[in-house]
Amino acid sequence: MASTIVETGRLRLREWDNADEASFYAVMNTPAVMRHLGGVQTPDQWHAAYERLRGYQRDFGFTFWIVERLGDGELQGFCGLKRVNYDGAPNPGECEIGWRLRESAWGQGIAKEAAIATLDLAFGRFAEPSAVALTFDANGSSWGLMERLGMTYDPALDFVDPRFPDDIVKQWRMTAADWPAARAVALA
Repeated sequence: MASTIVETGRLRLREWDNADEASFYAVMNTPAVMRHLGGVQTPDQWHAAYERLRGYQRDFGFTFWIVERLGDGELQGFCGLKRVNYDGAPNPGECEIGWRLRESAWGQGIAKEAAIATLDLAFGRFAEPSAVALTFDANGSSWGLMERLGMTYDPALDFVDPRFPDDIVKQWRMTAADWPAARAVALA
C-alpha cells in the first residue's frame, strides 16, 4: 500500500504504487487533459514520465503525488512538488508545485484543495523558501488557480521550452514568508 502524504477534507495525497501507472494513464491521457501538456501520450512516453515521478520521490523526498477522493478512493489526478528541471528554465532546482486533474474533477475546487495542502508541505515539512508554478500562457485555468493561491506572476522567469517552441512558459512564485497570509485568503 502506498504511503499517505497528507489528507484534506475531501482528498488524500499519496505516493505512487505499481498499479497507478496503468490507471493514471487510462483516466488522464485524454485530449482535454493533455491539451496544454504536449498532447496525448503514447504508452512509452507515459512510462518514462511515470519513472521520472517515482524518481523524484526517491531522489528528493517529494513528487507530484496521486490525488484520490476520500471515501471511494477514486483517482482525481496528481498534485505535488518537484525540482524545476526544464531545458531553458532560468531557475533550475527551485521547488515547483504542479497539478493535473481528470476532466470530471474540474471546477470542483479539488485542485485548489490539493494545492493548498501541497504548499503547506512545501513550506512546512520540506522547509522550502519559495515555490513556483509553471504553465503556458494559453492555460488560463491553471494560472488562474496560481493567482487564487496568492502566487505572483514573475515575467523575469518566462522561458521557451524547446519541446514546445510555439508558446511561452510562464511562472508564478510564492515565498514561505508570504504563504500564511495568502493561505488565509485562499481558504476564504
